Amino acid sequence: MRHLACTLLVDRSGAVLLQLRDDDAPRYPGVWGLPGGGVEPGETFAEAAVRELWEETALRPAAPLELFGVQENPVEGFVKHYFRGPTTAVQSDVVLGEGAAMLFVPAAELLGREFTPGTAEMIERFLASPDYAALLP
Repeated sequence: MRHLACTLLVDRSGAVLLQLRDDDAPRYPGVWGLPGGGVEPGETFAEAAVRELWEETALRPAAPLELFGVQENPVEGFVKHYFRGPTTAVQSDVVLGEGAAMLFVPAAELLGREFTPGTAEMIERFLASPDYAALLP
């Protein structure tokens, strides 16, 4: 199984950072997801989430990331580790390092778009959780 780490990064307004995968993505082009990617040898899942966030956005979380959930997808052959954390960044701070777009999206506008496998379910669970509520102003 391949391990992936991604981040539910929440700004001061409660918006969550989403990535629109570009048309050249090897999997799921033109689909929305979260910043993240593969865990490298010798790297913890949390370290991978922070590294991937930096590589794809040039952003760092305002506090250490905390594990929100783990999701297995045996059909796709991966285990995805979802981390959550706050940021003081605003949209103009985002540097698009990968993908077609990287946007802070208000909670009310998150769902209802096409996502990578399992992402919509995890975002929905996150928005209903005390973990998300704790990150709100």
